[in-house]
Amino acid sequence: MRKITGMGETIMDILFRNGQPVAAVPGGSCFNSIISIGRTGLPCSFIGYTGNDHVGSDTQAFLLENGVSVENFETRDDEKSAISLAYLDENGDATYQFYKNTPRAHRNWTMPDFQADDVLLFGSYYAICEGMRPQVAPTLEAAQRAGAILYYDLNFRRSHAHELEKLFPAIHQNFRQSTIVRGSADDFEVMYQSRDARTIYTHHITKYCPLFICTAGAGTITVCTPSGCYDFTAPRVDNVVSTVGAGDNFNAGFIYGLMHEGITRNQLCTLGRDQWQRLVHYGTAFAAQACQSTDNFVSKDFSQHILNS
Repeated sequence: MRKITGMGETIMDILFRNGQPVAAVPGGSCFNSIISIGRTGLPCSFIGYTGNDHVGSDTQAFLLENGVSVENFETRDDEKSAISLAYLDENGDATYQFYKNTPRAHRNWTMPDFQADDVLLFGSYYAICEGMRPQVAPTLEAAQRAGAILYYDLNFRRSHAHELEKLFPAIHQNFRQSTIVRGSADDFEVMYQSRDARTIYTHHITKYCPLFICTAGAGTITVCTPSGCYDFTAPRVDNVVSTVGAGDNFNAGFIYGLMHEGITRNQLCTLGRDQWQRLVHYGTAFAAQACQSTDNFVSKDFSQHILNS
C-alpha cells in the first residue's frame, strides 16, 4: 500500500485570545498535516525530532495515538522542545512568537524505505536551513529515485526574509526535486514581491517544477500545469475559531485526495480541470474543518465522515 511521509519540525503551540491562553496543542506545519492524514487511517510516518522532556514525550505519544509511525522520529537529550505563542485576532488569524533552537540534523538517523507513488511532504524553514540540509537533501534524493511524489510546501515566513538570498539555493534545489510546489500568496509577497500566481509560476517555478499550487487564504486557489492554469474559489467558512492549521490541512486533504483517487506520479501532469478541482476540494474541506477549532488538525469525527463519504 502507498504511504505518506511527513518531514519537518515539531513545536508546542500555545494559543492566546484576548491576552489569555485558550489551548496548547502539538504543532509544526508538516506535523499538523501528518496528524490529519493519520486520522484518516492512511499509512503514514513522520521524520523529525523533539527534546527528551515532557513536551517531547507528549508529542511522540500524540503521533502514535493518531496512527503515525515514529520509526524515524527522534527524542534528543541535548535539545529542548520548541514552543510558540500564537496570538489570535478576531478573525482567528495568528501572529507568532517562537522559542526554539535552529534546526540541526543528527548524526544517526534512519532513511525511510520509499516506494514508487508514495508521498513525501516537506517544507518550511526546516527544509532549507543549513543545519538540516545534511538530512533533508539525501531524503529528497532517495524519494525522487524511488519514484515518490514530492510535495513541497514553502511556508516561508517574513521572519526569515533577511536570510532569503542565502536560502535561495536550497529553495531552488527543493523546487527541482519536487513533483508539486505549493505556497501561499503571503509567501510569494515576501519572496518575490508579487501575489499573482501566474506571474510567479512563469518567472519563478516552471523552470524548476511543472506543477504549482498557490493558495490565498479565503481567496482564489490557482493550480498551474504545463497545459494551463486553473482558478478555484475557496468555499466560505463560517464560525472560524483559528486559521493556524489551515494551509497545513489543505496539504493533508490534497494528499488524501491523491490517495483516494488513486492518482500516481506519472498521471499528475495529465490531469484536467475537473480532476484538479476534486483534489482542491479535498484540500479546502480539510482546511475548513480545521479552522473551526483551536486544534491544528481535522477532528476524528470529520476523518470518519470523509472515510464514509
